[in-house]
Amino acid sequence: MNRWLLIRRLRGPAFLLLFGITALLHVWNILSFSQSWPLYLVLAGVLSLAERAAFQQPDPSQMPPSTYPGNSPGSYPPQPPASWAAAPSPAGTAMVPSAASEIERSDTARNDIARSDVERTEGGR
Repeated sequence: MNRWLLIRRLRGPAFLLLFGITALLHVWNILSFSQSWPLYLVLAGVLSLAERAAFQQPDPSQMPPSTYPGNSPGSYPPQPPASWAAAPSPAGTAMVPSAASEIERSDTARNDIARSDVERTEGGR
């Protein structure tokens, strides 16, 4: 648990405990409620200082690990294992333009198909 959160959660019980002690001292005629207000201010100040000190210190349980499984320290982002094959580059779609070399290949393929169609029709005459 975070130190700051722990101190923050103990604030209410600390004031309740101080109120109980003040009530006990009032019953014993040692300290009246009208004279106990500085105790509440002191408690509020001590808790505020403790919260601030806990808030300034980093919580080690909340820190990310320095290394991740499968990567060496200092290499970020982690590299994929060598056994993984590189993904093939996808062909262009109507939404995404293709690379220039793919366009040239597809144009030559169309021309080859057109030539074969012409040859087939002429050869059949």
